[in-house]
Amino acid sequence: MLSAIPSFRIDGRRALVTGAGRGIGLAAASALAAAGAHVTLCARTPSEIGIAAKAIRDKGAHADVLVLDVTDLEAVSAAIRESEPYDILVNNAGTNRPNHMTAVSAVDFDYVMNLNVRASFFVAQAVARRLIAAGSPGSIINISSQMGHVGAENRSLYCASKWAMEGFSKAMALDLARYRIRVNTIAPTFIETPMTKPFFDDQAFKDQVMSKIKLGRLGRVEDVIGALIYLASDASSLMTGSSMLIDGGWTAE
Repeated sequence: MLSAIPSFRIDGRRALVTGAGRGIGLAAASALAAAGAHVTLCARTPSEIGIAAKAIRDKGAHADVLVLDVTDLEAVSAAIRESEPYDILVNNAGTNRPNHMTAVSAVDFDYVMNLNVRASFFVAQAVARRLIAAGSPGSIINISSQMGHVGAENRSLYCASKWAMEGFSKAMALDLARYRIRVNTIAPTFIETPMTKPFFDDQAFKDQVMSKIKLGRLGRVEDVIGALIYLASDASSLMTGSSMLIDGGWTAE
């Protein structure tokens, strides 16, 4: 008998995307909605996510907004506890402050780790708690980076945060497997987004990056979407505790 093709549709599921106002977060929200999910776009800036949600609804899909600073852990816990369970979490909100390790300040360290590690951990915790209480399965997708697998000059702080995310994602996967809640990461190379664009104004930096991406181009947000839909859907139903590297061959060397 021929095997059935697994479905990549996520009709009727609820998805929460943090940092959804631009870049990977916005692309993720749009893609999840197109695949059938009811998407909640979460960010601090109401104007950005409001415009994005309307654009998604104008295409006939389902979207609403949650104006929230994910570093406010009490507000995060309350908002998720009081909502219907989210079947899918895209833990995307993050930041970077590149600098030589001798110049990293305590202020920069706290700023990056507070968002990339502390907030991401507790957003995932809140979503998992709500799913467990409802007895529902789910998929938690933490947006990591190739820098969670390698090192790089002037990236000691960012690498620290993404290696931490890779580690807690594996451990979360083990804790949550009994509840049928899967936890995986997506680890892209440099993706052209509003956050990364200023870095590439430095031609020497861009040349260095391009020398490491073996497929010869920077990433686009569209490159992340296939992995995202796969992890959100039942097509990846036996995948947990893993990292999907979308890096053009950077980490293969």
